[in-house]
Amino acid sequence: MAKKQFILIMTDSQRRDMISKCNERGEDMHTPSLDHLCEQGLAFQAAYTTQPVCGPARAGLFTGTYPHTNGMLGNCMALSQQSLSIGQRLSRAGIHSAYIGKWHLDGGDYFGDGICPDGWDKDYWYDMRNYLDELESDEDRFRSRNLLTALDGEGVTEEFTYGYRCTQRAIDFIEKHKDEDYFLVVSYDEPHDPFLSPKHFYQPFYEPHLQKPNQHMDTSQLPEHIQVWHEKFLEIQGSRRDGFSVGLLGSNSYIDSQIGRVLKAAEENAEDAFILYTSDHGDAQGSHGIYSKGPAMYEEITNIPLIVKWKDQIEPDITSEMPVSHIDVVPTVLDFYGLPVPKSLEGQSLLNSFTAKDIAEQKEGRPVFVEFNRYEVDHDGWGGFQPVRCVVKGKWKLVINLMTQDELYNLADDYNEMHNLINDPAYETIRNQLHELILDWQNDTRDPLRGYYWEKRPWRKDRQKVSWNCGGYSRSRRREEGEVGEYGYSTGLPITEYNRKY
Repeated sequence: MAKKQFILIMTDSQRRDMISKCNERGEDMHTPSLDHLCEQGLAFQAAYTTQPVCGPARAGLFTGTYPHTNGMLGNCMALSQQSLSIGQRLSRAGIHSAYIGKWHLDGGDYFGDGICPDGWDKDYWYDMRNYLDELESDEDRFRSRNLLTALDGEGVTEEFTYGYRCTQRAIDFIEKHKDEDYFLVVSYDEPHDPFLSPKHFYQPFYEPHLQKPNQHMDTSQLPEHIQVWHEKFLEIQGSRRDGFSVGLLGSNSYIDSQIGRVLKAAEENAEDAFILYTSDHGDAQGSHGIYSKGPAMYEEITNIPLIVKWKDQIEPDITSEMPVSHIDVVPTVLDFYGLPVPKSLEGQSLLNSFTAKDIAEQKEGRPVFVEFNRYEVDHDGWGGFQPVRCVVKGKWKLVINLMTQDELYNLADDYNEMHNLINDPAYETIRNQLHELILDWQNDTRDPLRGYYWEKRPWRKDRQKVSWNCGGYSRSRRREEGEVGEYGYSTGLPITEYNRKY
């Protein structure tokens, strides 16, 4: 009987078109390993993060709940006590689970606390603090955080990088546990800043890449917070960050080589394993006049790679336009192992979609939601509090920028998102339908920021009269099996309805 083995590989800050096979403009991104994985499996063109910043994105990916549900509204905020990771769920079901690499979910600093959380194999735990602690000197620690380390002089060896050391541990796990069921996560920090890699990986990217027309658009027509962000972008052009494109794309090519080593080990020791590859979020790279990631729902920031391979189960070398989300990964993993999917999870299994013969023809699917709350609780910057809620359904994307102006895009006709249709009366019907989807989603998921201000948008003329009671419902959190139940405030009796009028 074939072993149940699932290998999830992810990077940080890799948008979809940073893979050659996923780049519509035909740019060579020097990613042969991921290109080959695309040829072996199914690649989604419309896969989305739950929130485009490191920690909250991982929170959605590894809990199956949105950041506004699991408590990780920004970086350096810990998961709520009620939020279980996929490692906890699987290990309690007897599935050996290991996590190697960047975690970013403990509420500490960027590097983590070096302590293995519940649910994961302590022998393989290796977060970024573990990496820093094993470096030989303070000088090496500083070198590990500075791009110039790699660009100047002889540069760095691959053995010095975090990515290489994660790969070594991943290969060791795959080889030693080839005869058992397991779930393995390999989570690289690369190609995130400081972008370290051996020097030759940077060479192709001294020529411009990721060139798009929306890098040169008139930003005065964009929402106010994007214009403020653009002002910061203009400040840093010509500074150190101006060379970050070379670093990002060189590191992207380098980590592809490390991913290739893991995929080779899997082919040799776990040929029937389910392989899922993704990234936490993208990077604007100057599109819409901004840089990095944050409170913007543009494709360059939210549309991430999602590639799956499963020998004899998933058709090779196919793509799908159906929108999918990180929120569905945990239910999919549970389904893969034949485990029940709790009602507390906010996504659904994609296992049947992955193996469907007509997946390449499916374009609509169900709505996909993306949010933003705050970049990081420690920092004053990055726009501070910037609540955003977004829905993608088929070719349409509606963005509610709560504190500035909203956006509506037809992704089929305007993939570069240069023509905001939010106030165009010709699209009132679809705009309002999408708006209702966002409001219903906020209610269904108990969004703590829900309220009438999301309803009363200037373009929504039939939603101008609002109520202090908003929807007028009390909405309880769905309990996990074994959790203490909830008593009703006015009755003192066990609650039997999760949503009830008050």
